[in-house]
Order: sequence, then structure tokens, then C-alpha cells
Amino acid sequence: MLKNFIKHSFRSFKRQRSYIIINILGLTIGIACSLLIALYVLYEASYDRFNVKRDRIYRLVINGKIGGQEVIGSYTPSVMGPTMAKDYPEIEACLRLNNWGATVVEYNNQSFTDDNVVEADSSFFDIFSIPLVKGDISNLLNAPHRAVISESTARKIFGSDDPIDRLIKVGTDSTRYVVSGVMSDIPGNCHFEASILLSFMTNPRSQDPTWMNNSFSTYLLLKPKTDYKAVEAKIPQLLEKHVGPELEKYMGVSIEDFISQGNRYGYFLQNLTDIHLDNTVQQEFKEASDPKYLYIFGSIAILIILIAAINFMNLSTAQAAKRAKEVGIKKVSGSTRGMLISQFLSESFILAFISLILAVIIIKLSLPYFNNLLQSSLTLGLLAKWYTIPVLLLFSVFVGVLAGSYPAFFLSSFNPYEVLKGSVRNSVKNGYLRRILVVFQFAISIMLIVGTMIMYRQINYMLNKDVGFDKEQLIVINRINALGDGVKSFKEAVKGITGVANISASTAVPGRNNNNNGYRIEGRKDESFLVMSNWVDYDYIDTYGMKMVEGRAFDKSYLTDKDACMINEAAKSEFNIKDLETTRFMRPGDEGEFLYLSVVGVVQNFNFESLRNPVGPYMMLFRDDNVRWGYITVRLLPGDYPRTIREIEKVWKDYTANVPMQYYFMDEDFAHMYIQEKQNAKMAVMFSILAILVAALGLFGLTSFTVEQRTKEIGVRKAMGSSAAGIYVVISREIVLLVLIAALFAGPAVYYFAGNWLENFYYRIHLGVFSFAAGLLIAMGTAVLTVSYRIMRAARINPAQSLKYE
Repeated sequence: MLKNFIKHSFRSFKRQRSYIIINILGLTIGIACSLLIALYVLYEASYDRFNVKRDRIYRLVINGKIGGQEVIGSYTPSVMGPTMAKDYPEIEACLRLNNWGATVVEYNNQSFTDDNVVEADSSFFDIFSIPLVKGDISNLLNAPHRAVISESTARKIFGSDDPIDRLIKVGTDSTRYVVSGVMSDIPGNCHFEASILLSFMTNPRSQDPTWMNNSFSTYLLLKPKTDYKAVEAKIPQLLEKHVGPELEKYMGVSIEDFISQGNRYGYFLQNLTDIHLDNTVQQEFKEASDPKYLYIFGSIAILIILIAAINFMNLSTAQAAKRAKEVGIKKVSGSTRGMLISQFLSESFILAFISLILAVIIIKLSLPYFNNLLQSSLTLGLLAKWYTIPVLLLFSVFVGVLAGSYPAFFLSSFNPYEVLKGSVRNSVKNGYLRRILVVFQFAISIMLIVGTMIMYRQINYMLNKDVGFDKEQLIVINRINALGDGVKSFKEAVKGITGVANISASTAVPGRNNNNNGYRIEGRKDESFLVMSNWVDYDYIDTYGMKMVEGRAFDKSYLTDKDACMINEAAKSEFNIKDLETTRFMRPGDEGEFLYLSVVGVVQNFNFESLRNPVGPYMMLFRDDNVRWGYITVRLLPGDYPRTIREIEKVWKDYTANVPMQYYFMDEDFAHMYIQEKQNAKMAVMFSILAILVAALGLFGLTSFTVEQRTKEIGVRKAMGSSAAGIYVVISREIVLLVLIAALFAGPAVYYFAGNWLENFYYRIHLGVFSFAAGLLIAMGTAVLTVSYRIMRAARINPAQSLKYE
């Protein structure tokens, strides 16, 4: 029986060779796309799941609102975690992390820049499942000036030497750090990156008792079987005890009155595995992914595999007229319908299995490109898990059933009597279902094309929108604490370099904000205001090319400017400030007193955060020369940028004893804010191209079938005087009509989904008709080009040959 099945299948494959190749190509592309997207989705969903204690690890997240400004972020006071661990028996351990970011590390008179330096408590290895390669687990970060480095960092700094007990210089700290341990590299699917861990207790702020200074990330390890909600429910009482007195001291308001004014001050617990896919929380480390993209690409995977399955259905049912005689003879010979269904399904399983093998090969070859695109580390380890191969085989069976079920039941339903009469051939020619399926295929393709174009238009809009300052030709130098007291003289030296237009020092720059402070306004004691704050010098406004819409910028001729501030238009509007001259902000001092700040000017709104967010209130305060931290921004003149930067680096090294200068270009940093959107747009382009390619393959096969069925008609038309162009129009107009109908269905769907996606951005494009029209033209052009060759080839055949057909 098996021998006969193989024999019949081989003959069947031989007769339908071209259609089988098209089906295999379509299924291969569909399966490859689905598996690639599945790998991506699973990778994103796997973040932090390598941690053995993940179900018991929670991060504290502030949830506050002051004066209408909301803040939800992974920021806590230094004192909060230890206090909770001490007072609450449900907590087994706590951990504080402080992200230093890019930092210069020096060993043996050689300097290295490490992008992922993090301060951590000694409980780090008790909470996170990061293997220790070298060192004593009980003696790692439990004393000041100790460091644990990753294996790759150890190789970079020490080569093959043993790093344990070696001394390294980190940043500008004059005291060397002792390397107490070497850990495995932290996996890529971890919500934070750290290649050097420094003992948190080295930082003087680790002992900061202030509860309203939210600067660090805090993690809690709960004891087994502890309900995190029970711990969360205790936080309001904790805040009332500790934050209440500080509100009274610094803001002059009780916590009850503070809340009654419509403000909010609280924290909630976020499970470790929820961090990466929650983009509503401001992150100290890696930016969270938008879970919408997982749903988008998951849907794309389903749609592409559907397109491939529809191709199979269309081509199989189109071939029904050819296989009708085979079905009739087998039924007359005694074959049951069940036997025929088994045969046809087996054929689809074989094609799906072949496609799966080809798809796996394609994925293996394309993964390096895919990982480079996504900056991830996706792998297809066929033998890594016992269930991988069985799951892939089940998926191929599923695809075989999806693609082959309808053709199997359709072909096996033929009545031998109807076959001999020729009724089957006539009914197959009608092909109403095939037309519906073609419309469905091209509707999906148009949706993907238009959606991708909208994504690219939005990204282009964000990259080119006027952000309220000139971000071109700006370089930003960070870690300026290396200059010590020499910031002012460094600025003067750099100003003398040919190619430098201006230079400014500040504690923050657009895109790198670090101070969200509470203020009051004189005479409005029942109100509090949350304002993003930046301490700037006299040259800041000119260096960034910002515009004053009212008042003036800081001016050296006004000594009182050192106790003044500038605000943006959003602050003036949202805080209902009518008269600048009579307005003074009240900033809480260290001892409970208020520092009064007069407002000297209003800056035109500028985007200091991503365009996903509206411009919020912003304040610029005067930066004293004794402020040693923050950034220096240099505006370059057009010309030889590399030469100018080299000259700046020479001056920097003169002032910092050869410490490497860390800098970046402002425009590139702003563009990096949208890296996730750019990556996803590139993915969407790739999958859109593949989707329309699969649809085009099916259309080519169907056109070949249609031309074959209408060969005699073409011959008659040519004999009656029709031109090749006339025949082309007659046969292709149906395809054009089907694509137009597909566009009618795709339009509303794209409008809904694209509009929903654009709501993620406060500043966004208008949908308009351009993308829809362009998507229709691309789909129409692809369809017309696909069918043109086959139709024109048939139209050029001698009528005498065509009339002999059939």
C-alpha cells in the first residue's frame, strides 16, 4: 500500500512540478517568517526568566503626581529598601542599583571605557542568578571600593592574568577598587546591563536618610509564598511615617493636605518578569519594549502563513480539473473518500515538511543579519531543548493541515459520474472561492505595505521635526567631574579653538534629564509643582540656539541672576503664571528653608524628551562654578569636525591628566531615542516584501492555470483579429479588479490599526491618503508585473496551436 502511495504521489508530483515548486517556495517563506517572528517574540518575553527566584523578585516603582505632572519610574530613595527589609518580615533581602553608564577604567597605565558600570549592594548575587566564576561569594561587594567584573571585561583589561585582588581606577575616584570577583557575562535578555559592579556602600549617598530623594533602583526578594500585595499594602503607612515629616519640612505642607490638593505620592511592586515589557515605567537601565510590537509581529506571522496556505489552497483547487480524472478512476476502482483525503493530506504534509527543512536552513543563514538588525542574540538551537524538534514537526503538520484540508476534502468529493460528464471542469473554471482568497491575500499585503510606509513616515517626521533648538553640529562631553574645578578655564581654552562656535556647561542636556524637582510658587501655598530642572551657565541658550519668547536669558551683568531661573512656555501655561516680575518659585533647601527664585525669562518650548511625550514644564537655574558634575556642550562651526574634536581632546587631556574624553553627537543621540521604532520598521519592510512575494508567487501560479484554461479562447480571439495587447487587457482586468477590491477592505483596517499605533506619539503625522495610494500602487504594480509575462507569452502563441489545445 505504501509502495502504491509513493508511486502515485511521484507521478502526481511529476505532473504538477511547477505548481509544487511555487507551493514549496510560498510555504518555505511563510514558515521561515513565522519562525523568525516566533524567535523574536519568545526572546522578548523571556527577559529576566533566567533568574531562578524571578517569581519572588520585585522592583519598587514610584507612582507620583505633583501639580498635574505625573512620574512613574524605577526610582527610589536610598533608605527605602533597607528600611523595608528591616521592618517587614516578609522581605528576605533588598538590593539597590545605581547606573553609572559609560565610565573610564584604568589599569596599569592603560585606560578603557566601559559602558555598563553599575553600583550594587552585596546582596546582588543572592537575588540575581548570575554565576560567579572567581571569588568568594561571601566576600564580594561587602566593603567599600570592591569590584566584580564580567568575564569579557576581565579578558579586555587583564588578558590571561588572574584579576582577583588587582587594583583598578574607576572614574575620577582617587581610591583604587579591588577586584574581588569575576562573574559570567550578564545575559542579553536581562533588563539591565552590567559588566562592572562596584560596591554600593562606596557611594556616600548609600547612607542618605532623605526619603524624598528618589535616585536609585531598589529590588526586594520576598520570602517564599509571600503575597506581594500584602507588602504593597504596607507602603502607604511607611510613607506617612517617613515622607510626611519631610513634606512638612521641605514643602511646608502635611501629607494629608498634599494629597487633598490632588497630588499623589506612592510606590508599587513590579515583578521582575514584567519589567521589560512595561513601557509605562521610566527605566534607569534598558528602555522597555512596547508590547504592542509583539502583537503586531505575531499578527504578521499569522498573516504571512495564511497567505502561503491560501496559495496552496488556490493552486490545489485550480488543479482540480486535472486531478478529477484521477479521483474518478480511484473511486471507481474502490477507493473510499477517506483514503483519498489521506492521500491528499499526506501530499500537503510532505510539502510542508520539505518547506520546514528549507525554512530552518534559511533561518540559520539569516539569524546573524536579524540579530544585527535587532541588536539581540536570537538562536535556533535545534538540540538545545528536547521539545524543539517535536514542536517544529507539529508546526509543519499544522501548516500541512491548514493548507491541505480544504483541497483534500474538495478533491475527494468529486462524483465519478460528474467527472465523466465534464461538470467538474466547468465548475472549477468558475473559481469564486479562489477570487475571494486572492482578495484576502492582497488585502493583507496592502495592509502590510501601507502600515510600513506609515511607520517610516512617522520615524522620518520625528527625526526631522523642529525640536525647539538646533541639534546639529553639537557634541556633548559627559563625565565632566574629571575636570574638577577646571570647568570654567576648560571652557575658555576650548573657545579659542578654530572651529568652535560656542561652549556651555550644564547638569542636564536634552534627552539626558536627571532632576525632576518639587517647587512651590510664592503666594500659592496650597499648590505644589513638579518641574524638570537643569542648572545652566550663561552660554547655554546661545549654544543650543534656543529662543526667548519673553524676558531674557541669564546675563553676567545681572548679579541677581544667580538666584533666578528661566522657565519654558509649558511651565508658564500649566502653572498659570501671568506676570513674570511678580512670580517667584520657592525651592526647598537642605535645612527646611526655601530658596526664592525670580523668573527672568521664558524659553520657547523645546523637546527635552522623546516626541512620544508632550513638552512638559522645564526650569533652568543658574549653575555655579562649584558644580562639578553634568555635561559640557560644544557647538562646532561647519568644516573639519574630526580636526576640531581632536583639538578639543588635546585640551581635555591637558586638564584631566590623559583621561579619555567621552562624547557623543546630539543629533545621533536624539535619533537613538527611536531605535526601537527604526528596528521594527525595518522588520516590517522585510516581512512586507516577503508577504507580497508569497502572494505574487501564488498569483503567478493562478495566472498560469487561467491562461492554460483559456488557451483555446485566446486562439479564437487572435483568429478573430484581437491584438496581444487586447488579450492582455481581457485577462488581466480581473486581477486589477481583485486588487482594487482588496484595497477597499485593507483601507479601513489599516486606518484603524495605524491610528492606534500613532497614539503612542504625542507628535505624529496625519494619515492622509498618500500612504494608502502608494500601497495600492505597489500592490497593483506587483500584481500586474507578476501576470504580464505569462499572459503576453500566451498571447503571442500561433492561433493554430492554441485551437488544437485540449
